[in-house]
Amino acid sequence: MELSKLNIKNINLKDVDDNYTGQDILMKAGELYQFESGIYGYGNIWTKLERIVENIIIEELDKANCIQVEFPKLQPRRIWDQSGRWDVYTNQNDMMFNFKNNLGEYGLAPTGEECAALFATNRLTSYKQLPTTYYQIGEKFRKEIRTRGYLFRPRTFVMMDAYSFDKSEEDMKKSFNKMHEVYMNIFKRLNINIIPVVSDGGTMGGKVSEEFQAITKKGEDIILYDEANNVGINKEVLTFENKEVFVNELNGIRLENMKEYNSIELGNNFYLGTKYSDSMKLYYKDENGKDKPYYMGCYGIGLGRIIAVLIENNLIVKNNEVKGFVLPYSIAPYKVHIIYKDKLKNIAFEIYEQLQKNNINAIIDDREDLTLGKKINDVSILGTPYMIVIGNKFDGKNIEIESVKTNIKDTVNINELPSFFGKINEKL
Repeated sequence: MELSKLNIKNINLKDVDDNYTGQDILMKAGELYQFESGIYGYGNIWTKLERIVENIIIEELDKANCIQVEFPKLQPRRIWDQSGRWDVYTNQNDMMFNFKNNLGEYGLAPTGEECAALFATNRLTSYKQLPTTYYQIGEKFRKEIRTRGYLFRPRTFVMMDAYSFDKSEEDMKKSFNKMHEVYMNIFKRLNINIIPVVSDGGTMGGKVSEEFQAITKKGEDIILYDEANNVGINKEVLTFENKEVFVNELNGIRLENMKEYNSIELGNNFYLGTKYSDSMKLYYKDENGKDKPYYMGCYGIGLGRIIAVLIENNLIVKNNEVKGFVLPYSIAPYKVHIIYKDKLKNIAFEIYEQLQKNNINAIIDDREDLTLGKKINDVSILGTPYMIVIGNKFDGKNIEIESVKTNIKDTVNINELPSFFGKINEKL
């Protein structure tokens, strides 16, 4: 990408939000745009990173034989009345954007259990077709009264939501455990240290759920965590009257041995049981031809929150001053950022084109009337993990490649650049 086409805005890093620094850097650079509180437009860096995260999620779900589908974002009241949740989401917790016109009454999807249940019933008519898990990736809408932390708690966001259908409670738990492993693989590939946490099922229907929490100082949740067993519990549930239900899920791990951390929930899995099958009267035929309710599980991952955590947890701080952020190489949209002195522009573009031909996405800073120092400083506001500076030290043959995170430099022959970056890929 030629950086002049991105039209990033000049920013003062001393003037960014102390609480959500990484996201505010993108906001001030113009890569995030707030139309209204909790409603955003996304620039090139965010959008490309979202596609990378999305593809990793799709790859891992497909490996587990989950089936990708798509449900409507505009949902009729009728199907929410079937499950009994219309009043819960529009009145009790007031979370659904809803409206009425001459066509009827509708809501913008905050989640997808009703659609998934109806979709599955149309296809999964026999016990022979179970188990099956459907998933989709798309925008959700929730009427957050107090938005917070940019993409940590917005009103519109991109989510992966999946729904499993089984014959029995035992089989439902097998699907649930299978999805646990899928999630752990996803977060490992995303370079996020994740903690499975016992929590409350809330309005989804399950008594107990499993949250996937990432430790971050910016998080709004507080968890207790046992590092030795990699098990945690959301501190909130300890205030409930039935807290023993949640503590029992820890299988004997003592609360006093756990440490307290701020964290952010990136995913959440629920046992749903027959809640939706029973309330919506949706059944399959068992071995004897009798109607039986589906046992369901539901599973969600917030893509916006993942990206926000990747940015906020990978800030570059030197001498107590934030210099920007750097993304892990394996998921960075652009692997290297090329800067050059004007007299070496032709060489710089030759290097850029060489990398592009070898499928190594690069940024070349072709902006005019800027100092080399200003261009170097701007590398860190786009998250690129490596930098090439073609300046007075360039000898015509060898290129100095610098890690933006560590400042470690490697000298590489100009013809061996694709090989250098290829070896980084092999190590990942």
